[in-house]
Amino acid sequence: MSKFWSSMVKRTDPYVPGEQVNDATIIKLNTNENPYPPSPKVFAAIHEEMERSLQLYPSPTADHLREVIGQQNGLSKEEVFVGNGSDEVLAFSFMAFFEPGQTIKFPAITYSFYPVYAKIFDIPYEEVSLNKDFTLPHEQFFQSEGGVILPNPNAPTSIYATLDQIELIVKNNPEKIVIIDEAYIDFAQESAVKLVRTYDNLLVVQTTSKSRSLAGLRVGFAMGHPSLIEALIRIKDSFNSYTIDRLALVGATAAFEDVAYFRQTTEKICATREQTIERLNRLGFTVLPSQANFVFATHRAESAVHLYERLKQEGVLVRYFNKPEIDQYLRITIGTDEQMNRFFEKLEQIVNACSL
Repeated sequence: MSKFWSSMVKRTDPYVPGEQVNDATIIKLNTNENPYPPSPKVFAAIHEEMERSLQLYPSPTADHLREVIGQQNGLSKEEVFVGNGSDEVLAFSFMAFFEPGQTIKFPAITYSFYPVYAKIFDIPYEEVSLNKDFTLPHEQFFQSEGGVILPNPNAPTSIYATLDQIELIVKNNPEKIVIIDEAYIDFAQESAVKLVRTYDNLLVVQTTSKSRSLAGLRVGFAMGHPSLIEALIRIKDSFNSYTIDRLALVGATAAFEDVAYFRQTTEKICATREQTIERLNRLGFTVLPSQANFVFATHRAESAVHLYERLKQEGVLVRYFNKPEIDQYLRITIGTDEQMNRFFEKLEQIVNACSL
């Protein structure tokens, strides 16, 4: 540990992302990326922008993209904030709405960036245990001292909390912010964004990385009362006014405008997800009910770490979490039908060999 490190650096426990590989032969089902390319309109918009404007700074306010996002969600641009990926939006949200010394609540099994942010910004937190079936005990999030943050659908469990449950959490924290992290919401029933104009303490965070195939462009956004958006803008402009580059701005705008392509790819992923669940069940897995672009599954006889290691040896990457309560589960991203067929070829061989 360096003697020059600040106290903030010393208390960090950095997030560990899924393995990233540059090998076309690998079946990569470990980082919840979209298996389909972005809309062709995204490529056209980026190509046009590359030819004319890279020597100029991008818009610091991202007004046009905010307008497009707002229109699709029944909101004004003043109710939309855009950041460099939803992780940045979440980090800004911790700074904008949570106070050091006031304990916030989030699920004990959840997106592992939350405790990272809490520690770096010196915010105490309470990890609320999930129910035995991994569903959300929504009453346990009422009356939080410092606020609430939770993903819906949850990661890595894939389970969706109903809009009624989310609304009850918001209602029962009237003086504190409730942040709903909806990275996977486009594969689920409905978004909490419809509650934004009813509750001024609700912030809904989404991303273009999953359903719009733009993980490589890094565009996330938040929707909430204009006063919440103003707070996020104040934090952003205290660090860097130009967090979104020109290519990301035009690419994300084109992705939102191509509604037909978005619906086509999300529907394909949801259909493949249901087929995947059926096939896993037939192989002896128990799969949690998923409303995300991944599934969370445990085998009734084989250990998760063994299956993870054997799949990796066979050129298939899935996500394994060596944590209590979930160390017998694998998180499996939904790929194309071809990728999933190849995955099951390998998985069936491994499971059958184990049963001999």
